[in-house]
Amino acid sequence: MKFKVRLMKIDSRGYAVWVPGLPGCSAYGRSREEALEKIKRALQAYLEALDEDESGLESSIIEI
Repeated sequence: MKFKVRLMKIDSRGYAVWVPGLPGCSAYGRSREEALEKIKRALQAYLEALDEDESGLESSIIEI
């Protein structure tokens, strides 16, 4: 899967990165590369948590 991420340099302290559309899915790194590695792990954990939250729910696809 591919996800769009936003990356913002925070002065000389490092980079903040987040996934638009996934509230709370964000990370921070001292370098651009570190921030991108951390957001990959954060995104994986986020998606796993979503699967766990929906484990008891029934889903359907409907046409509108």
